[in-house]
Amino acid sequence: MELRHYRVGGMVAAAALVLSGCSVGVPDPRAANTAPAASRKPAAPTVTPGHDAGAVAARSMPFSAGHTLSPGSPAQLSNGLAGAPGWRQTRADTGGAGEYRKTDGCQAAGKVGVDQWPLVGSGDRESTEKLFAYLDPTIQPEYLAPAVLRWGGEQGKPGLTVEVLVLERAAVPEGKAAVMARVFGRTGSSVVVTVACPSAQSLEAARADVTRSLTVVPPGE
Repeated sequence: MELRHYRVGGMVAAAALVLSGCSVGVPDPRAANTAPAASRKPAAPTVTPGHDAGAVAARSMPFSAGHTLSPGSPAQLSNGLAGAPGWRQTRADTGGAGEYRKTDGCQAAGKVGVDQWPLVGSGDRESTEKLFAYLDPTIQPEYLAPAVLRWGGEQGKPGLTVEVLVLERAAVPEGKAAVMARVFGRTGSSVVVTVACPSAQSLEAARADVTRSLTVVPPGE
């Protein structure tokens, strides 16, 4: 089995985690065998008896609440960043994934990953730390900081949040970049958002745009 991979191009990839052309596969073939047999294939949308997806979507999603999701469909990403001032979408993929460019030279990309079972640990935070370590083995948990993205809700209005981890690094050859990610262990899926800018100041503004406009859409919404 292979994890469905991320491909993040351009300055976003080179600047952040050297992700250009990176394929997220199984680090160790034995890791795939730790997942239940039923989960070692693409997950089909399911309905769990007694599970209220609407109630889950109506609350913020910290790492500690990951267990409240129902197995089945992964979260998605909105394309709301395309409507933010100065931004335009340069590539659109399924599930709301895509790439964006801002007039000041910043770039952003969002991707949804499925079949992430080899990364799933005892909780969503640990699983997210494992995702970063897979992308770059030199990344230690203490390098990561907590952050949030929007969790559902109506664009342009105050909304709920989903907890993620973020890594900031100097860009190559110059500038500043950040990678925000969350693994949802219950669904074996993940979201990764990368932002790269010519300067630390422009990155701060771009991250604020992403936080306001790029929504993680709860499963079932």
